[in-house]
Amino acid sequence: MRIYGIGTDVVNINRINKSLKSKNFINRLFNKDEIKKCNGQLNKANCYAKRFAAKEAFSKAIGTGISRGINFDEIIVYNIKSGKPGIKLLGNTKKIVNKILNKKKINIFLSLSDDKPFAVATVVISI
Repeated sequence: MRIYGIGTDVVNINRINKSLKSKNFINRLFNKDEIKKCNGQLNKANCYAKRFAAKEAFSKAIGTGISRGINFDEIIVYNIKSGKPGIKLLGNTKKIVNKILNKKKINIFLSLSDDKPFAVATVVISI
């Protein structure tokens, strides 16, 4: 296993909470499964903030930022039954990442945390 990239992002939960008033913000950045999960949480702003930070951290770890066809709504943050978070890639974003890494199999490791007013995510990509 070789580390390809590491990315970290910190988000102010209060800023995300204000942005949640816009349906466009939610639908542009999150897919339906993420929206369903976060809307079902007691404190949905924390949920959305951690996912937003994870998407930013991933874009830093892959080395593109949110550009060159990488789309927030195609970087899916999910949790397995134990609660451990993960990232799944879809659509054009998955194609671009495959092209960047010459179709090598990658492992994406994600850590999320929050302590108001901040949420933080760290992503490690290994090949």
